[in-house]
Amino acid sequence: MTSAIRNAIAIAAAAALLGACASKGQPTAQYDFGPLPQAPAPAPAAIGALIVADIAGPNALDTERMQYRLLYADARQSRPYAYNQWTATPFQLMTQRMKARIAQAGVKVLSTTDAAASPTVLRMEVNDFAQNFDSATSSTGVVDLRASLFRNHKLVDQKTFTRSSPAPSPDAAGGAQALAAATDAVTADVLAWLATLPPQKE
Repeated sequence: MTSAIRNAIAIAAAAALLGACASKGQPTAQYDFGPLPQAPAPAPAAIGALIVADIAGPNALDTERMQYRLLYADARQSRPYAYNQWTATPFQLMTQRMKARIAQAGVKVLSTTDAAASPTVLRMEVNDFAQNFDSATSSTGVVDLRASLFRNHKLVDQKTFTRSSPAPSPDAAGGAQALAAATDAVTADVLAWLATLPPQKE
């Protein structure tokens, strides 16, 4: 048997194992980001009240299906887990988590329906949200997003943030934990960035 054939068989076996992760008929396991971790450092008062818009992104992520990529096989192909899914779409989970973490840091978080209460709006768009396997037994959760801050409908600044976190296990449960950790890390980066921007003029 040639090495190419052996590699193809190994990749197919890994994909089948990750995709199924359960016997036929097993009920679907559902995951979210879990409870909030310890409160981050308080945000500077200069941030003030902040409208946090719902996070947006590519249509491929607008689903509850949990997905992963085998970087060692074909990084361009996103594969779904068969018996595992999110409790909501990644956009909804990230929006909820980031609002909670920002509020936890002491910022007054408002929704877009409260536009009259603050002229400052934070908009975020996801570029990547994935569990990437470097091998059949090792993966990381990667979050990449672009954040834009507007005041009075004018762009103040824009920046892209990327964070990754190792998965504690090579499966959907490990991916969920890694992506939650990466989202928390990105949120901390966004808070630090907001603190460097000029305060709202009175």
